[in-house]
Amino acid sequence: MEFIRPSEHNAIPTYRVMDQYGQVINKELDVETSDEEALTLYKNMVCLSIMDLLMFEAQRQGRLSFYMMSAGEEGIAIGTASALTPADVIFCQYRETGVFMQRGFTLDQFMNQLFANSKDYGQGRNMPVHYGSSDLNIHTVSSPLATQIPHAAGAAYAVKLQNQQQSDKEPRVVVCFFGEGAASEGDFHAALNIAATREAPAIFICRNNGYAISTPTRDQYRGDGIASRGAGYGMDTLRVDGNDIFAVRRAVKEARKIALEDGGKPVLIEMMAYRVGHHSTSDDSFAYRQKVEVEDWKRRDNPITRMRKWLEGRGVWDEEKERELRSVLRKDVLKAFEKAEKLKKPAIVNAFAGVYEELTDEAKAHIAELKDILERYPNEYDVDQYEGGLDSLTQALEKKQ
Repeated sequence: MEFIRPSEHNAIPTYRVMDQYGQVINKELDVETSDEEALTLYKNMVCLSIMDLLMFEAQRQGRLSFYMMSAGEEGIAIGTASALTPADVIFCQYRETGVFMQRGFTLDQFMNQLFANSKDYGQGRNMPVHYGSSDLNIHTVSSPLATQIPHAAGAAYAVKLQNQQQSDKEPRVVVCFFGEGAASEGDFHAALNIAATREAPAIFICRNNGYAISTPTRDQYRGDGIASRGAGYGMDTLRVDGNDIFAVRRAVKEARKIALEDGGKPVLIEMMAYRVGHHSTSDDSFAYRQKVEVEDWKRRDNPITRMRKWLEGRGVWDEEKERELRSVLRKDVLKAFEKAEKLKKPAIVNAFAGVYEELTDEAKAHIAELKDILERYPNEYDVDQYEGGLDSLTQALEKKQ
């Protein structure tokens, strides 16, 4: 009789391609990325970083109601998205802005969602940073923690059936992002078990950034991180250095191959990083961690600095290009920001539309009641800030079904 004693086993190793100084560890394998592609990845990471800083400041000025930054985790989102095909389906948590950016979500689209204006895809029905795009095959972000994980498991099973039935099309996988805090939810365990038993082509990516809102990892679990749980569910598992965008890309590319083997199987990847920013604009992380800890990580290692060192080592980047890039991107972000801020809010009728294909009698009664209140108290409600004013409510009531 021999008990398994975790303390007597070595920790799961962390895969990396380059070290924190931007030096490739295995020269024979290199990075499998062209200089041109690497520059695109780098520019997207810098753009994401600049947008984060500007939007954080905008929230502090009262111009946005809420925002969440990706500082320290840019390489995970952008690196993963770059290693997938456009048809692969993605479920994000709330710190995957880089996934949208890498797939082609524009600055205008980001700003429209943040301001919930008339051009927002969600028509103002969701919180800021809860992006979504059917065109890009990315499901809309939702606030409840971990709910996207079982959704992704179900979608992966559906994709498995589609891959079997549509042999003329390129097979797809489903990718799901979540933080290590979400891995403490029951949704995580249920989803991994379903995906494993149904042999669904899913790639579960855990961003282990050290903190679940205000709880450090030492208070979240006693085992060897999140990766150790993959083996328990019979899943191929890997731990990756999330500050190394080349390691992220190679790991996801290989995980995608594995996920499509023998009709499908799930894969778990734990991406190790450090959350440099606050959890959100509603959080003050210095209440539960020392500022010197954050500054040390900023100085010591992050995905943007590491990749810049690699680019400079290749002779394709320098300080002058860096200044020019940051100046141009800052102007682009501010231009999109100012344009979106001036647009009107979505039509008022969107508060009722979209639930059913046609408005129900009950919904029409609610619309009529709201219209009556707005007309009786014009000085109390500014309807001009909404596209069409009261007309959208009038048109909805007059429309024949």
